Amino acid sequence: MACSTAATLVSGPSKAKELHVQEQKATVDNVRTYLLGLQASITQALEAVEKAAGAGGAQFLADPWAKGADERLQGDGITKIMENGLVFERAGCGFSHVKGAQLPPSATQHRPELAGAPFEAMGVSLVFHPRNPYVPTVHMNVRMIAAGHEGQPATCWFGGGMDLTPVYGFEEDAVHFHQTCKDALQPFGAQLYPRFKTWCDEYFYLKHRDEQRGIGGIFYDDFSELGQDQGFAMMRSVGDAFLKAYLPIVEKRKTTHYGPAQVDFQRYRRGRYVEFNLVWDRGTHFGLQSGGRTESILLSMPLHADWSYQRQDPQGTPEAQLLSQYLVRRDWL
Repeated sequence: MACSTAATLVSGPSKAKELHVQEQKATVDNVRTYLLGLQASITQALEAVEKAAGAGGAQFLADPWAKGADERLQGDGITKIMENGLVFERAGCGFSHVKGAQLPPSATQHRPELAGAPFEAMGVSLVFHPRNPYVPTVHMNVRMIAAGHEGQPATCWFGGGMDLTPVYGFEEDAVHFHQTCKDALQPFGAQLYPRFKTWCDEYFYLKHRDEQRGIGGIFYDDFSELGQDQGFAMMRSVGDAFLKAYLPIVEKRKTTHYGPAQVDFQRYRRGRYVEFNLVWDRGTHFGLQSGGRTESILLSMPLHADWSYQRQDPQGTPEAQLLSQYLVRRDWL
């Protein structure tokens, strides 16, 4: 599937089409190679954190998969999952590269002209749920999608970002995370961080509770305005910034003392995380609507989550401060 570029629309139709296909194959191969390397580097970094924590540190289970010719999607991927570690209670990092005959509705709400078009999508998506309640949950995703009706050049766009969901808030952690996100986008335009930061705040929002999911970060979708090469370069910059944004926070908080009360609050807040992912997240909806692999799509779910009816934490406590000071839309920088 070819993504439209100005260079391929100028010369003769057959020559342009051939060049277009060659360009797209090179782009797809390069993106796939990068994403597989990104998944490997991130999971290896987490295994190093587990190993440094002591004997019994967990490792990722690698689960390669492939879709058969008789299924709604064709393609392959690798789901990597770690459970019951010393630092991470559950950590999932998945790579997927799939093709389908028809874009699902979740992917065409901003591109109605592509409704029903065949598509190709690849990406890396991760969610890490730490054991210590003082270490925040984190999410990161980078992806590329190409789609187009037969006989027309395909449209190619990028999406992704990263966001932080603390159980207990720390100002310096939020500032560090957002500064790293800003630095990753800066080479592509000073206007992108404030734009993508606002986009993240608006997206990771539980409308049914009028509540932010976390302290945000950056988020972008259906993004093609930089062109194919620069769009891919920005994807790499965001993906490469993830460990710089997250690991220093893990190292700072992973040995903080906690007890049953903190675990209880952690599981209560994880219930909110589950609500967002199942009710509002477009990535979850895209995967399920397109016939994706359920186990891989739901790798974002925590190992444990609780719900409490109309829980009210006493004013002035760290639990109450999470809502009043951190789960609000703020300019962290």
